Amino acid sequence: MELPAVNLKMILLVHWLLTTWGCLQFSGSYAWANFTVLALGVWAVAQRDSIDAISMFLGGLVATIFLDIIHLSIYYPRHSFSDTGHFGAGMAILSLLLKPFSCCLVYHMYRERGGEFQLHTGFHGPSRERSAYQTIDSPEVPSDPFAGPEGKGHTPQGY
Repeated sequence: MELPAVNLKMILLVHWLLTTWGCLQFSGSYAWANFTVLALGVWAVAQRDSIDAISMFLGGLVATIFLDIIHLSIYYPRHSFSDTGHFGAGMAILSLLLKPFSCCLVYHMYRERGGEFQLHTGFHGPSRERSAYQTIDSPEVPSDPFAGPEGKGHTPQGY
């Protein structure tokens, strides 16, 4: 499936508008978390070749998905509220619903910039890098690890 070509500036603009409107109902930690991530997005726009900037923006978007779920579930008003409150809550929910799609688009941009998703936990089998290790069934015989410098062709130096 081919992802549509969307500019990073458009993603930022949409989330900025939705976050601003969401702040009509929710403020404080909701605003801090989302505007901080949008600042990382501005950094990613400013440095077009930076893998760090786009990866920080992507990580921030993923984090704010969870933070928004928690924030909305705790601070969503249970009693009736004004039309402005309904509108702000609706925009915050719409922003939350659009974030996974935005994460897919930003991940595609991350891959275009040369980023790789490398997760080596050790559970998926042995690593392919073998430069630092010696196999057990190695044909070469290791030297005596307890031999002093005399046994290795070195002469001891006096002090």
